[in-house]
Amino acid sequence: MLHSEPSTLILKPAFAKIVCEPGWRWQKREKPLANYDLFYVWSGQGEVILNDKPYQVSKGSCFLFRPGDHTSATHEPQRPLVLTYIHFDVSEPASEVPKPYRVMQETVDFEHLLSRYVRLFLVKTFAAEEEARLILKQLLIMLLRQDIDGPVEKNVSNQLTEAIHEIANYIRQNPGIPHRIEDLAMRAQLSPRYFSTRFKQLIGMSVQSYMIQTRIDRAQHLLMHAGMNVTEVADALGYRDIFFFSRQFKQYTGKSPSEIR
Repeated sequence: MLHSEPSTLILKPAFAKIVCEPGWRWQKREKPLANYDLFYVWSGQGEVILNDKPYQVSKGSCFLFRPGDHTSATHEPQRPLVLTYIHFDVSEPASEVPKPYRVMQETVDFEHLLSRYVRLFLVKTFAAEEEARLILKQLLIMLLRQDIDGPVEKNVSNQLTEAIHEIANYIRQNPGIPHRIEDLAMRAQLSPRYFSTRFKQLIGMSVQSYMIQTRIDRAQHLLMHAGMNVTEVADALGYRDIFFFSRQFKQYTGKSPSEIR
């Protein structure tokens, strides 16, 4: 499914986000499932039986049922399941299919996409099916990514990694600002020395080199696509000396700014 085009996803009319009634149960049918079913638990407690194997489910439990699967489910009436299910088929042989079951660790983005999928069909939204196929492909990619990378535990190390990547993104979004390492370290709530060490470990270059690289990347874009001349670009990116800008630009790209333009 990873390499399948979104157009090969065949959307079925069976989809919804529902709060299961207290007496709800999903009975096992004589015939197995005829298509794929993305099945996600928002809240509640229950049990899903997939091909005679029981799974205790709660928030974040996610199944991808396949054609030929036998399924059934029950829940606790006092803690009813809130579910989203999306039935679909694939018009060509599917490879790299996500695993049948996992517990989603990062649920915000996944749940946002599930909600968006269902909302598309509540009213007559322009190009709803085209967007829904794209969303479904995103959901499947997220499942495959977790299968490959494994669950991400929320710990100090991961919080630090997120902080460093947020700073790197901030630098890239604001290449013309003369960032001070002390200020960036403060944003990450780290000492400047530790911040610099961890930044290089995670990003692969020093903070200073990364700032220069992002500035030069932006300069190339402005020269090639924004119709700005060399002086205008140097000024926009905070260079006071156009000759220094030209030397640094050639050092990183192998060409002078005028050649790029």
